[in-house]
Amino acid sequence: MSADFVIVGAGSAGCVLADRLSADGRNRVTLIEAGPSDRRLWVSVPLGYGKSFYDASINWMYKAEPDSGLGGRSDFWPRGKVVGGSSSINAMVWIRGAAADYDEWADAGNVGWGYADVLPYFKAIEHNEGGADEWRGSGGPVHISNVAARMHPLAHVFLRAGQEAGLPLNPDFNGAAQEGVGIYQINTHHGWRMSAAKAFLRPALKRPNVRLITNAQATRIVFDGRRATGVEIQRSGRRETITAHIEVIIAAGAVNSPQILQLSGIGPGSHLAAYGLPVLLDNPHVGANLQDHLGINYVYRARVPTLNQILRPWWGKALAGLQFFLASRGPLSLSLNQGGGFIRTRDGLDRPNIQLYLQAISTMTARTGTRPLLTPDPFAGFALGLSNCRPKSRGRIAIRSADPLLPAAIEPNSFSAPEDLVDMLEGAKYLRHLAAMPSLAAVIERELQPGPDIVTDADIVADLRARAGTVYHPVGTCRMGSDPAGSVVDARLKVRGIDRLRVVDASIFPAVVSGNTNAPVMMVAAKAADTILSDYR
Repeated sequence: MSADFVIVGAGSAGCVLADRLSADGRNRVTLIEAGPSDRRLWVSVPLGYGKSFYDASINWMYKAEPDSGLGGRSDFWPRGKVVGGSSSINAMVWIRGAAADYDEWADAGNVGWGYADVLPYFKAIEHNEGGADEWRGSGGPVHISNVAARMHPLAHVFLRAGQEAGLPLNPDFNGAAQEGVGIYQINTHHGWRMSAAKAFLRPALKRPNVRLITNAQATRIVFDGRRATGVEIQRSGRRETITAHIEVIIAAGAVNSPQILQLSGIGPGSHLAAYGLPVLLDNPHVGANLQDHLGINYVYRARVPTLNQILRPWWGKALAGLQFFLASRGPLSLSLNQGGGFIRTRDGLDRPNIQLYLQAISTMTARTGTRPLLTPDPFAGFALGLSNCRPKSRGRIAIRSADPLLPAAIEPNSFSAPEDLVDMLEGAKYLRHLAAMPSLAAVIERELQPGPDIVTDADIVADLRARAGTVYHPVGTCRMGSDPAGSVVDARLKVRGIDRLRVVDASIFPAVVSGNTNAPVMMVAAKAADTILSDYR
């Protein structure tokens, strides 16, 4: 079996690549996905991702290594193992990040990755429900919904409290400025999830030059010398090789892409040799530079009804189901995160360092799982959340066996940079400041978590270590850079020292962006596709 381009991973990046590389009909594209089809009810229902979080049939369900920064806890790292990848199981919040984030990429020597360079790609991939302007696009494949009119009333209480605290009301976090409070736009269409698979791959699969192979795990890249010639896969207990006539593209995500490279002999040489793997290219940065946003929720008992009263009783679930399946409306058509914002917690910062979230639901009494969204608390509750925008801590992804079916070790190294603890401490204090504003104070009965006994800085830090965790935005493990001594891929996303091999996904980010990472990954793939086609025309 062969193709011109062989892509590993039918996730957010892989779906975009398959569409763009096959569009003119000249190139044969084969897309390899370890998981099954995304044609499942709870993948398509937006709030259904609460179930996808613990569904091993479509989720890698990784566990990070015990993390001293988190008090020795092993954090849960869900990643999409399904067509559409994590875009099929995520919270759908459509955020690009700050313009300055990309300008810093370019300033670090990554030519062509400044905000002016990437903005046209952001605009091209989206169909913004609010229309096109200087910053937003219309007519693209990803439908972006403005759901402000459908929010729970608590979201608007949150916005009023933010303005009482002196924050500007921001109608579009992807527009002229990011700072302020507002309602998160989400990638849905007529109330249904608009994943990368729906937006890009399904149209591409109608072409005769595109092939999708599901339930097939890539085990290694095949080489002729230092030239990539194909990908070995395992499916139904058998191994086979898919030959690439032009190029192999790894788009398996920030966890799996460095794992595949390492299994193929590209990575830290001494580590690979310890597992008996032949070292094709010794590069210690493969798997290094792992970055992720950390988050925490403060939970409140409310004086007013929340989504708990709708989604907990059987009759409420039935009503929500009828709303969704008859009219594509109601809480099932929305994200967990409704209101939110970006703030600076101290003077002297050039852009926000903390992202805020309002969740009109609480799940603190659940015995299992982190997202039991259809079994919330038996009382009126809601959460204010935060995550840090630009963490300084760095971890790594490292294989722990030559067996490609054994997950790699995820070492987040949380709070290893003192600056991250400062940001999170200030952010936690700001949540309480926000909760004390008249609009929110009027609807809060009491703080449940961490609770009023957690007062001193030391207590808040201890709570951060005890409860904070990933907000599912890992990046940077196949870092793009201008210096061969400190990167894995160059600005054209070619793996340094190897021919006909690229990495295109969140792992190439030089630094994590300020906000959710799904939209930036699709942008990266769209830009990479143009680069690849330019290289081979």
